[in-house]
Amino acid sequence: MSPLLPQVKSKDLMRVAEKLGFKFDRQSGSHAVYYRESDKRRVVIPIHYGKDIKPKTLSSIIKDMGLEPDEFKELL
Repeated sequence: MSPLLPQVKSKDLMRVAEKLGFKFDRQSGSHAVYYRESDKRRVVIPIHYGKDIKPKTLSSIIKDMGLEPDEFKELL
């Protein structure tokens, strides 16, 4: 958890995932599951429109994508 992480919405997080090659796989309730075939990574993104992703959750998702916080900021 870092204060250096930006405030992002779920749509921004989905856009970054798609830039990295993740494809939408399915949605279960308010969580979208993205999957990348090349390395079998899976990312679950909470969808709560109009609300920011909490910093600890965002940090975990960034790690699941295989990124560092600085790399994530560049992709925004």
